[in-house]
Amino acid sequence: MEQRQLGKNGPMVPTICFGTWPIGGGMGKVDRGQAIKTIHAAIDSGMTFFDTAEGYDTSEMVLGKALEGKRQHVVLASKLSGADHSVGHMRNAITHSLKVLKTDYIDIYQLHTPQSNWPIEDTMSELVKLKQEGKILHIGLSNYSVSETISATACTTIQSSQPRYNLIFNDEEKSTLEFCYRNEIGIMAHSVLAKGLLTGKYNTRHIFEDDDERRLFNFFRGTLFERINNLVQKLNAWSIEKNRNVTQLAIAWVLAQRPVTSAIVGMKTLEQVEQARLSSEWHLTQSELQELSNIIGNFKPKWIKDPIP
Repeated sequence: MEQRQLGKNGPMVPTICFGTWPIGGGMGKVDRGQAIKTIHAAIDSGMTFFDTAEGYDTSEMVLGKALEGKRQHVVLASKLSGADHSVGHMRNAITHSLKVLKTDYIDIYQLHTPQSNWPIEDTMSELVKLKQEGKILHIGLSNYSVSETISATACTTIQSSQPRYNLIFNDEEKSTLEFCYRNEIGIMAHSVLAKGLLTGKYNTRHIFEDDDERRLFNFFRGTLFERINNLVQKLNAWSIEKNRNVTQLAIAWVLAQRPVTSAIVGMKTLEQVEQARLSSEWHLTQSELQELSNIIGNFKPKWIKDPIP
């Protein structure tokens, strides 16, 4: 699988990063044995880059089990989740992550979301200490705007940024991608399949189970869901003409964007691993990208998640 350098002087990583939110149970219960088989299949396919987080339920634990005897062959990214960026919580979080991941270090440790209640200078200072102690090798950000990224980079080197970015939801994140590209910060794009929306698998009659977080998103309901689903069917038809499918298209489109280093793809089955592998081999041309732009037009929906009841 193609490798790209993650930020200035950063590690070489495959263009597909295995996103572990699904195997942690974010999209419903996943059999642990099946999850481990999926992780092993991904490694065999060249996907040796994994993204997890403190807040991804059991994903760190499952990933740690799957990587026994394989840790030295992968690049591991995790995140400090939650609203507490205190020194105490950060120390407890990294200790727990290292324990369940069964490793002495995390290659890229990221702040999951900005927390204005905690001064970024204090947070970065503690991350630098963890780096000096060898517990983490690089510092990254997730869901940070340009201004928030600038504040972080004023404190220390930021290796990577993880914005939400996909074929349909991408307008608000363009400035972040461009800033990171100009400043040699690697981009790990997340939600490239929009929680499965861009697979064409779901229709307006689908009902998500109570343990599936997707029931809370606006784009899986009502008129917006209908509009997006109609567009996805058009994109799938375009892909079929090229002996592909819309899942592969969504991933390939993200990888075709200049600033992107790696696309984070959530996987929980062997078939999803194969689809991601095929996507990485599809290099869209400029004329194809223009055709896709014409199909999508000026459709710019907003990404909204309702509060959990």
